[in-house]
Amino acid sequence: MSEEEVKYTSEVFYIKFGDGSKAYLTYKVDQGKMFLISTYTPPQHRGKGAARKLVEKAIEVAKDRGLKIVPICSYATYYFIKNKETRGLLDEPYRSMSDEELQKYYEERLAEERAKGVQ
Repeated sequence: MSEEEVKYTSEVFYIKFGDGSKAYLTYKVDQGKMFLISTYTPPQHRGKGAARKLVEKAIEVAKDRGLKIVPICSYATYYFIKNKETRGLLDEPYRSMSDEELQKYYEERLAEERAKGVQ
């Protein structure tokens, strides 16, 4: 993926691609927590690291603001499964989950998203 910049507003992290499409991660901040709600990457840009960049920017912002992270979307949960060193930023109970518990939570989130038709 070329070096598209991750930008953000008070509700979304996003990358705007040269073709005019956008990848995004919606979030909300409430009571010292950043809730990572939904991640989307256009089909033509999937598998190139856009979602990873979005979550990493969210982590950077959460760290800067002293926020704990609550992974709601399946991709954000997947990121924390694959990047164990970042789990200290998670809010409870996610931070204390074993690999198996986090994997089960990921599978539940993914199934729920698929049932809703989320890509």
